[in-house]
Amino acid sequence: MTKQKITIAIDGFSSTGKSTIAKALAKELNYIYVDTGAMYRAVTLYAMQNNYISSDSFNPTQLINDLDKVKLSFTFNETLGFAEMYLNNTNVEKEIRTIEVSKLVSKVAAISEVRKKLVSEQQEMGKEKGIVMDGRDIGTVVFPDAELKLFMTASADKRAKRRYKELIDRGDNVNYEEILHNVQERDRIDSTREDSPLIKAEDAIEFDNSDMGLKEQFERVMTLVKDRL
Repeated sequence: MTKQKITIAIDGFSSTGKSTIAKALAKELNYIYVDTGAMYRAVTLYAMQNNYISSDSFNPTQLINDLDKVKLSFTFNETLGFAEMYLNNTNVEKEIRTIEVSKLVSKVAAISEVRKKLVSEQQEMGKEKGIVMDGRDIGTVVFPDAELKLFMTASADKRAKRRYKELIDRGDNVNYEEILHNVQERDRIDSTREDSPLIKAEDAIEFDNSDMGLKEQFERVMTLVKDRL
């Protein structure tokens, strides 16, 4: 592979397998991988820990006032083969993947001050290129000049089934209807928020993986990467 490095931006709806493909690409290319969703989840966890947000209440002002106390970092775990999310020097990788965080993260991600802080950190991470970043606004806001932009989508039902299996396999006690509702609600909030709504960048390649296995997805995306390189 050529030594030239590019920026790969992967956007799309929740549970479309963005991070799975992004991790595989980063490993193959020896690039840095950044899961921006984990960053928003970590801020959400912080808000939950400090009682700024719950299923029936939210005080965004308190969270905004506390943002300078929220320190986020990724530390590579050689055993797992990917970087884990740390919140104020504590590994929160497992805590941020719960259904409780999933239910609240879109509300936190809609706050302009939160987005401004995290976008700035994300742009700093990618200024040298050689990065694969996935999220909701990578190709439109974080890296509008990325050499390769993908927009991943799949039916809500397929995405809910994938997420349900993932949580059940992990030992979580969840039901499918709750997961489906969460997927649909996150779609609604992400697509309609005022600040950086989830939209496909004009120059992004739409990638519907409803009926695609991981191997086929990876091979198709690698073809696009090689074309850009």
